[in-house]
Amino acid sequence: MPKTKDVILVAIQFFLMLVYFLNVNWFSISFIEHFIWLYPGIFGVVISGIALLQLNFQLSPFPTPKPNSKLITKGVFKWSRHPIYTGILIFMFCFSFWLGDGYKLCVSLSTLALFYYKTRYEESLLENSFKDYKAYKSKVGRFFPKF
Repeated sequence: MPKTKDVILVAIQFFLMLVYFLNVNWFSISFIEHFIWLYPGIFGVVISGIALLQLNFQLSPFPTPKPNSKLITKGVFKWSRHPIYTGILIFMFCFSFWLGDGYKLCVSLSTLALFYYKTRYEESLLENSFKDYKAYKSKVGRFFPKF
């Protein structure tokens, strides 16, 4: 049974995703060329898809790791500790700019804040579950690669 905090964080995440796709246009960012943002947004979807496939049966919408799961550090997880969130954020921000939709940009910023908070919580759980997580965390960026 998931923890209450897990359920609340996932509920907020799904709420923000739902709100994101509502068609509300508070203001427009019309100076941005639309085609510049389309392809990076698609790339974000691809990143999330690859990460979902890599997690396979270990996938859970909740921050608490599943029992008997393994730490994955290869593939897209070599570049980002949270590549699903990375892909979602890339898509949301790029799609917001592509449409020139300030409302979607505000929801994207809210989702970024939620993912930052959620990953801090999730990583505390991962450090307790996997002895190698601290070393992995020191080498790999939260959302984007460390250089």
